[in-house]
Amino acid sequence: KRPSNIFVPCFAGTKETAFIYAVTSAGLVHSVTRSCSAGNMTECSCDMNLRHGGSASEGWHWGGCSDDIHYGMSFSRKFLDVPVKNITGKSGSGLAAMNLHNNEAGRQAVAKLMSVDCRCHGVSGSCAVKTCWKTMSAFEKIGRFLKDKYENSIQISDRLKKKLRRKEKSQRKIPIGKEDLLYVNKSPNYCVEDQKLGIPGTQGRECNRTSEGPNGCNLLCCGRGYNTHVVRHVERCECKFVWCCYVRCRRCETMTDVHTCK
Repeated sequence: KRPSNIFVPCFAGTKETAFIYAVTSAGLVHSVTRSCSAGNMTECSCDMNLRHGGSASEGWHWGGCSDDIHYGMSFSRKFLDVPVKNITGKSGSGLAAMNLHNNEAGRQAVAKLMSVDCRCHGVSGSCAVKTCWKTMSAFEKIGRFLKDKYENSIQISDRLKKKLRRKEKSQRKIPIGKEDLLYVNKSPNYCVEDQKLGIPGTQGRECNRTSEGPNGCNLLCCGRGYNTHVVRHVERCECKFVWCCYVRCRRCETMTDVHTCK
């Protein structure tokens, strides 16, 4: 039985919240489904619907152990969606409806990126017949897919009518897809410390001067620049065992440039 307080919804309604809901939901589907395929759960196993069939003319048939994503998605809906509905009363508020949509977007990402793997059979590797099964993509690939959806997330109106709708009236005829991530509120400025919102800011954060990624000084320091100072490291090095019986080491010093955000 799941404790009632194991999942506490976050109602910030930002793009970051949308990504957290989606990636959490996708991670649960992925983990449960993997456990099913590995035989670690008594409630599920491989996808029994793909035990037979295929295409004789194309020389392949279903076999092996296909990931039972249907059970994983069902488990995720019960575990993550039901607490939100219980707290809000179905999905009555705009934020709750948005959170439920983002949960489902995470699940749909796992389903969309399913692939078919095959193994060849035949004399001398001729691949006259292939056994195929469905498998989930690596979670890293799913994460990159959701990161792209985060960067192209859609702002919606906080006034819930019959369905979720875009905030921009000129774009409301454009349908919202199941895989789109939605948000209500614009994100706060994460670059500057805000104790009320629990944002530490990036001042004083160590950064990589040569990196173009998220740890790079250009991005992490939010355009404010960075300070450089030299750090002296002292450690034991070139250690040798001397008979008998002790270890003799040299004392080595290195000087390293450390960059921190202004």
